[in-house]
Amino acid sequence: MTGRLGIDNVLPDTTTGKYPAKAVVGEAFPVSAVVWREGHDAVAATLAVRGPGMRSSQRTTMTPGSEPDNFHAVFTPSTPGYWICRIEAWSDPVATWRHAVEAKLGVGQNAAELANDLELGARAFESAAEGVPTEDRALLDDVVTALRDTDRQLPGRVSPAFASEVTALLAEHPLRELVTRSAAINIWVDRTRALHGSWYEFFPRSTGGWNEDGSPRHGTFATSTAMLPRIARMGFDVVYLPPIHPIGIVNRKGPNNTLTPGPDDVGSPWAIGSADGGHDAIHPELGTESDFRAFVDAAHELGLEVALDLALQAAPDHPWAAEHPEWFTVLPDGTIAYAENPPKKYQDIYPVNFDNDRRGIYDEVLRVARYWISLGVKIFRVDNPHTKPPNFWEWLIAEIKKTDPDVLFLAEAFTRPARMYGLAMRGFTQSYTYFTWRVAKGELTQFAEEHAHRADDARPNLFVNTPDILHESLQHGGPGMFALRAALAATMSPTWGVYSGYELYEHQAVRPGSEEYLDSEKYQLRPRDYEGALARGESLEPWLGKLNSIRRAHPALQQLRNIHFHHVDNDALIAYSKFDANTGDSVLVVINLNPFGPEEGTIWLDMPEIGLDWHDSLTVTDEVTGQQYHWGQANFVKLEPLKAVAHIMSLPPIPYPQRLELAYRGNWK
Repeated sequence: MTGRLGIDNVLPDTTTGKYPAKAVVGEAFPVSAVVWREGHDAVAATLAVRGPGMRSSQRTTMTPGSEPDNFHAVFTPSTPGYWICRIEAWSDPVATWRHAVEAKLGVGQNAAELANDLELGARAFESAAEGVPTEDRALLDDVVTALRDTDRQLPGRVSPAFASEVTALLAEHPLRELVTRSAAINIWVDRTRALHGSWYEFFPRSTGGWNEDGSPRHGTFATSTAMLPRIARMGFDVVYLPPIHPIGIVNRKGPNNTLTPGPDDVGSPWAIGSADGGHDAIHPELGTESDFRAFVDAAHELGLEVALDLALQAAPDHPWAAEHPEWFTVLPDGTIAYAENPPKKYQDIYPVNFDNDRRGIYDEVLRVARYWISLGVKIFRVDNPHTKPPNFWEWLIAEIKKTDPDVLFLAEAFTRPARMYGLAMRGFTQSYTYFTWRVAKGELTQFAEEHAHRADDARPNLFVNTPDILHESLQHGGPGMFALRAALAATMSPTWGVYSGYELYEHQAVRPGSEEYLDSEKYQLRPRDYEGALARGESLEPWLGKLNSIRRAHPALQQLRNIHFHHVDNDALIAYSKFDANTGDSVLVVINLNPFGPEEGTIWLDMPEIGLDWHDSLTVTDEVTGQQYHWGQANFVKLEPLKAVAHIMSLPPIPYPQRLELAYRGNWK
């Protein structure tokens, strides 16, 4: 900080470390601080913002908060890249003068007693006139003339200084004294897909259908392309592909993770590398580089992006193992250590040792990433990043951003909070979370509030299932659980994801107590009859499509920072509202957490949090059914599994500037 005044409690605080806060283009980004000075003189604050390519800063007057000396503002970045904000605190001589004169007039002081005050006011407005556009100076000159005109009655001398047009002019061009600047607030601004999007994961090799004898046929990029229109119809934005590289032969896994594969078993895609190539190669049965380019182009034509797995490990027959054995850990008996996560063993995978030949490993991974970027991949889902050094990710992501700032990285970091948030601060765009294991109302509330509070450094991607994780709630909760979990993920977070088979209610575990799927697609081909299930009414596709359609229509559901929970007198019902600070769009979500039966209760709305007074009434529209309801503070609801598992209510827009106050409070409370 440089200057005379006090600036404290600046939020977001990026001064304690070297990592910037996170935002996206078009997102309302809140900033706040405590600003103060000695004595009784008025102070004010301005937010100065400079983005990529801007020669000078843009300035916005900060709004006083509900607490004394607190100021806040919201700005909306317009382009990706690094942005720098500073809070400028300043003494406001015009406001100080106005307050003093109002107080003295209030106790009946006359013109003689106010002689010095009137002259000080004239001088202040003379100084203010120097900072306004030439065409507007006459307005302030008239104020100065009136203050010095001893032939006028006292009210006539003073009143021009309080005119609304004068106030508006000085709000835009204030007279600022003792300007004090805070340390820089550094912000990395991504494209909008970094904040909101709907992901769909599928294995290209499982898209080939069946042979005449009923056995599964290996899919290709051509058969995968045929999957894309269905995914687009459901409203998804991103298709995520597990590794598409050659799969190792040595120690290949058989069905259900067995160690005795047959000659036709396909192995795990995460056991990357064989005589056909490594991380920069494509599995021969999927197709060629040209086929992959065609798949990416077809996805783009449907409004879909392709995310690719970046899994930094090698099968025993990966070219790296032969050419660079020093990149791995060699055991005392001379063998290379395979991956373990006790009690799990991955005999078909060698983890990379990043402490051996650091330069060689770093450069090779950068080369691989840039190769796939050259083929149109702008999103990487990174496998187990918490098992690699944090400084490696910081370096790699920074290097990629130098040349390709629109590339995004999703961390598959099912790990302790310090690691998950640490990876986010080092550059990861999004992260998997513990959402899968949060099922009760209290757990879900705490989870959502934590992630909203950490929106400046971490963004969650709420996958309802993954090839590795079939939570017990889905194993035993029936179709109702699938429907309600999708509703939670799609409305709690601006980014959510589905692994294929979810829409078919796949729920069988390999054994009791396990979260692994029976006949896991990680180890075998799993073609599915999506169209047949839809025709038979045995598919969740319509519900997934409805959720994504509502998400696209409501900016409130595309935001992370603003979520507020409302009281419901039944713990099997959860209610929360979200809003968008730019548009005022506001949505209320009510979900039945019981997958087996109807639940009812009374919702007590926190009316100020949805932009209303406590006594107001409102008309709400259920975006799921189209029905309208007339509500007040207390409202009865009844929801049933599948038939009506959730209300997603469109609320009256929150007016400006109240939504800016809520945006500020929502981020920092």
